[in-house]
Amino acid sequence: MQRRHFLAASAATLAAPFALAQSWPEQAIRWVVPYPPGGGTDVIARTLADAMRPALGQQVLVDNRPGAATNVGGELVARAKPDGYTLMSADNAILAFNEHLFAKLPFNPDKDFSYLGAIGRFPLALVVHPSFPAKNLQEFIAYAKANPGKLNYASPGNGSPHHLAMELFKNRTGTYITHIPYRGAAPAMQDVMGGQIPCMFLDLAGGLPVMRGGKVRVLAIGSAKRAPSLPDVPTLAELGVRDTEVFAFQGVLGPAGLPEGVVTRFNSELNKALASTEVQKRATDFGMELLPGTPAQFHAMARAEAKRWGTIIRAAGVKLD
Repeated sequence: MQRRHFLAASAATLAAPFALAQSWPEQAIRWVVPYPPGGGTDVIARTLADAMRPALGQQVLVDNRPGAATNVGGELVARAKPDGYTLMSADNAILAFNEHLFAKLPFNPDKDFSYLGAIGRFPLALVVHPSFPAKNLQEFIAYAKANPGKLNYASPGNGSPHHLAMELFKNRTGTYITHIPYRGAAPAMQDVMGGQIPCMFLDLAGGLPVMRGGKVRVLAIGSAKRAPSLPDVPTLAELGVRDTEVFAFQGVLGPAGLPEGVVTRFNSELNKALASTEVQKRATDFGMELLPGTPAQFHAMARAEAKRWGTIIRAAGVKLD
């Protein structure tokens, strides 16, 4: 009798994650985006929310919570109840940068989150306003060296991939360019297109249409090889700026302690969405490489990037507090 009770309890324990995966979600899901509306992270999150909504059978509501180099959104999610109803898009900032940029964080990126799955990555490109006197990368570097401290660059905010991409570029080229942080990619890009700020590193997710439309001039791309969406744009390495592979990568996090069934179900539906025609078309339009896979693969990638960027950030001497 005791053995039967033990076997029944064991079977129930093993079945619990599966049962939860089948019942979750039973209410709307809040998908936090730690940036303002309009940028690449926001657009990708909304595209995935729309694609996953029918399969999940509940509303997936995007909640923009910008601030403090994405730490505002990160803290909100890290402290949320681990029930699967508060999730977030996370990029390099939370996943790899901020632990090296801040002396103290309101969360531990390795321990205070459940890693649900990677979304994808897209390279960053160095762009200038069409009126800028430098017509190519070599002229840009020469101009920056001839005008130290007089050249400004925009970014979506302190600690963003765009910010640190330029700091890495400055480190590799020996240039001095002043950082002007904005509250999001969209306003930064608008001022570069308007000529108020001459240059920035711009992600393909938000910037590909303006690049193709000639509203900015693309000098180089920070990927290991040329992007299929911009085949005529050389890489930084091709032009002699070595060790400057820079990309924004994204995935989905929840608070630590999410039930295994929720993690498994969400990851499955996320991978299905990434394989859908609609999401793949949007990814192609954005020049984004999709990265379907397991939560463990996403976690390993994030920690490897954190190690790589820790070395870069210390070398560049960047601190945000």
